[in-house]
Amino acid sequence: METATMMCKTAMLMLIFIVTPSNASMNMQTYIVHMDRTKMTTTTSDRWYESVIESVNELLDQEDHESGKPKLVHVYKTAISGFAAKLSTKQVESLKRLNGFISATPDEMLALHTTHSPQFLGLERGKGLWSGSNLESDVIIGVVDSGIWPEHVSFNDIGMSPVPSKWKGECEEGTKFSKSNCNKKLIGARAFFEGYEAAVGKINETEDYRSARDAEGHGTHTASTAAGNLAYASIFGLAKGLAGGVRYTSRIAVYKTCWSQGCASSDILAAIDQAIADGVDVLSLSLGGSAKPYHSDPIAIGAFQAIKNGIFVSCSAGNSGPSSSTVSNTAPWIMTVGASYLDRSFEAIVELGDRQIFEGSSLYVGKALKQLPLFYGNTIGDLRAAFCIDGSLKKNLVKGKIVICQRGITSRTEKGEVVKLAGGAGMLLINSVNEGEELFADAHVLPASALGAIAGKAIKAYLNSTNKPTASITFKGTVYGKLAPLMAAFSSRGPNHVGLDLLKPDITAPGMNILAAWPPSTSPTELKSDKRTVLFNIASGTSMSCPHGMVLSALELLQPWNQVT
Repeated sequence: METATMMCKTAMLMLIFIVTPSNASMNMQTYIVHMDRTKMTTTTSDRWYESVIESVNELLDQEDHESGKPKLVHVYKTAISGFAAKLSTKQVESLKRLNGFISATPDEMLALHTTHSPQFLGLERGKGLWSGSNLESDVIIGVVDSGIWPEHVSFNDIGMSPVPSKWKGECEEGTKFSKSNCNKKLIGARAFFEGYEAAVGKINETEDYRSARDAEGHGTHTASTAAGNLAYASIFGLAKGLAGGVRYTSRIAVYKTCWSQGCASSDILAAIDQAIADGVDVLSLSLGGSAKPYHSDPIAIGAFQAIKNGIFVSCSAGNSGPSSSTVSNTAPWIMTVGASYLDRSFEAIVELGDRQIFEGSSLYVGKALKQLPLFYGNTIGDLRAAFCIDGSLKKNLVKGKIVICQRGITSRTEKGEVVKLAGGAGMLLINSVNEGEELFADAHVLPASALGAIAGKAIKAYLNSTNKPTASITFKGTVYGKLAPLMAAFSSRGPNHVGLDLLKPDITAPGMNILAAWPPSTSPTELKSDKRTVLFNIASGTSMSCPHGMVLSALELLQPWNQVT
């Protein structure tokens, strides 16, 4: 935890960047080092890697005075034979001369890529994948993401049997997280931040929890989508129903690797390494970066060892569509999941002063906006105002008006915040041609409707046809029966440029406007000015489709075929 708000918040469009060194050691960065275990010269791998680091230090002690001392960050025992360490480029070159060295890959920061989806997928209690025989098994789902909000009703363990004896994991204590936060549903929780802190510095505990507790919401959302317990849910009264994970009887083990600035690949590999040892049955990773050769991709390397240990691995395909060859997590042993629509929408109807009507989308609940003056920043030549960038709107121009905001640059909900602070009465959020007709349902802080590119073009033409343009917005709430499944435009596409002979993504699953659990400490928009709290939130992305597709695909592989109908 790869959501509508979250994708914009941290550019969660599967962007990837090389981890930059911390201020303390400007010429050093973290590397994932692969070693040949057959060359081990000590009785334990831990001691061998320590001796390797000591050897590097001794080799360069006389010639490399500018670099700091090398420092072990992680020791890997199952996912890969090797370690992560903070090294200078000279230390890496020295390391290459040691017996047993295979490779050193720079650490990277990766990005984080329901009440109705089970019904949409045709899941019925007592039948097929939700039959008693399938739901009785103790499947343990490992979720590598931004953590979890353990007190949430979706993670209660009422009526659950004891924790399976095969489980070897732990409930680690940390900031606002104790062993008592785990139960028979949430059976394990760990946090991995060594690689992250080596790259960006110590975690700010006023903004995040240095523990498995989720400060962002992404991990809570994906965990509950996979295995959240049944609970009555809605957001502002919308999407009412009985919410439950696709495999709602499964156990959950959480591995927090994602923080405010991303997810260090060295930490992700450490989480996979630990999950294998803990005894998970399934791994779900709603995160990633740009596709790369499998031998240099930490997720692919860790997933390979997981598969060898009988663990099913699913990853999100990425949110860089509809451009071609943008799919991520392309290794053949990974189940790569794209995102598609549900047959549910949240209609917000826009009517222009000339009676043209357009169907938009919004989670805003409140009174309809009557015909009000319409403002578009581009009409006065201000490009920043067209995108509703902070500080670009003048109160004397937008006060009491409905403001048109072009998508892009900043998050969708942030644009609404800018309009509201400038005194605007409402917002029309319009897509560009590249964004097409995709309509995200967002919990806007003012009356607003998201509209497709066709509507946007018509609205701009209307503005040029009259001196007094007006518009109204009417909120229709939850509507079912829309055309689905339909691929989401944001879902990353093939071909798989790492291996053109392998089709990716493998499958698609619901990932558009998905309702799932949410931390009450985090607003639905994640805007600091938004003081609203919700227990369930709507989010979009392949992050949401990954746990849907992961559970269904894993069950087909883990269960005898005659039990899957």
